[in-house]
Amino acid sequence: MSTEAIQAEFHRPLPLDRIEPVGHVADIEASSAECAALAVRLLLPAVLRLSCRFRLHTHPGGRVAAAGRLKARVVRTCVITLDDFEVEIDERFSVGFVPEGTESDDSDPESEDEIPYSGGTIDLGEAAVEQLALALDPYPRKPGAELPEMAPDAENSPFARLAALRQKN
Repeated sequence: MSTEAIQAEFHRPLPLDRIEPVGHVADIEASSAECAALAVRLLLPAVLRLSCRFRLHTHPGGRVAAAGRLKARVVRTCVITLDDFEVEIDERFSVGFVPEGTESDDSDPESEDEIPYSGGTIDLGEAAVEQLALALDPYPRKPGAELPEMAPDAENSPFARLAALRQKN
């Protein structure tokens, strides 16, 4: 997927020179058209709402530390019943925006995510979408959905058939 296609979905550029020495707070919200495009990208039945608040601070070397709070309402499909249901997401996160080419080689999954940028602009919208994707349950279950109880069929189990073969021999 090209960068232009991603930016068209939910692009919220912030020039680095707008971040004051004391920090910067940015609130972003997706429009209904952007939500529809994000649902397609994330393979969801619907994204009903997406907003995020960022608290940004610059550091030497072009690094920008960001603490965020993501709020979203999405429609998921239950892996058990295949029914669609709505899910409310409220996640806090922290990421670091770093100049392209200066990303860390750290493979520790607990370390802070780094989002590379080029030029003098970071994309808060794309950062919010990435956090939304990370917050989604890979196996969503509708509240109250349970796997059906499977009663063991002793006569037709593979082990019963093996035992019957042994007795014949």
